[in-house]
Amino acid sequence: MKILPILFLFISLNTFAQSYTEQIAKHREAYKQDFLKDNHSPLKEADLQHLHFYNIDSSYKIIAKVDILKNEKIFKMPTYDGTSKEFYRYAKISFNLNGTSVTMTLYKNVALSTNPAYKDLLFLPFTDQTNQKETYGGGRYIDLREKDIKDHQIEVDFNKAYNPYCAYSDGYRCPVPPEENDLQVEVKAGEKLYSGEKKHKS
Repeated sequence: MKILPILFLFISLNTFAQSYTEQIAKHREAYKQDFLKDNHSPLKEADLQHLHFYNIDSSYKIIAKVDILKNEKIFKMPTYDGTSKEFYRYAKISFNLNGTSVTMTLYKNVALSTNPAYKDLLFLPFTDQTNQKETYGGGRYIDLREKDIKDHQIEVDFNKAYNPYCAYSDGYRCPVPPEENDLQVEVKAGEKLYSGEKKHKS
């Protein structure tokens, strides 16, 4: 009797049966641990208790239509420290979020696109109507990958929206979300306001 293949099949089925809530909970735990692995992180282990998130809500996991943009020029996206970073517009995405039609732009970071580890990274910065009330005033980010685009569609999960390092400390070059990604709706998903004291990078 081939026990190992049966055991492997059981484990595989068990993994696929994992609930969406558990998946996002694990994602958030890994997100917290990443602060402790990053030498440039503004947060230490004692600070993690001040990270807060909305309740996990699957209605904020959407499928967006993707229109790849052609011949886009490189532009300088301002950062909160007064400098800028070079990006170009990669695609327009459109979808329905809780009854509202939304269009956003995906960007590519020029410097990171030359790094094999990040060459297919897509950047989705945005602001919405929760900013400065329940979420960081400077907006939030979502990371996606080119490989996630299938049949001109991509999954965007706002439950994975996270704060830039500037939400926790000064001294970081965090891109300012462009106006075209200023959503006229409340996005009550993802990371909320940091409740710890803002740090000063030496």
